[in-house]
Amino acid sequence: MARVKTGVMSRKRHKKVLKLARGYRNAHSKLVRTAKQSVMRAMAFSYAHRKKRKSDFRKLWITRINAAARMNGLSYSTFMNGLKQAGVTVNRKMLAELAVNDLPAFNKFADLAKTQLNSK
Repeated sequence: MARVKTGVMSRKRHKKVLKLARGYRNAHSKLVRTAKQSVMRAMAFSYAHRKKRKSDFRKLWITRINAAARMNGLSYSTFMNGLKQAGVTVNRKMLAELAVNDLPAFNKFADLAKTQLNSK
């Protein structure tokens, strides 16, 4: 019975790790064990931060909507409440886009929210 030699597969695994570690400094891009640890850590952060990016953008949109709503004399929460009562289903991403690039259109939404809040 012949033994199985693993040199080819080891070299393949090492090359894969070292390719992912390109650009890391010092031993982190040269030595396989250190590079593997660095790559695993980086992969964990990249996974977590892909999830975090979504909440970061939501925070940014809310900040932009709040700033534009306050220019119309409303707070963010009252503005969103007025839109909800009016039956408007525009997401925060689009509202933030309007607040930044098309303020007159955003002002129409603000007026709609105001009239809905004042009618109750």
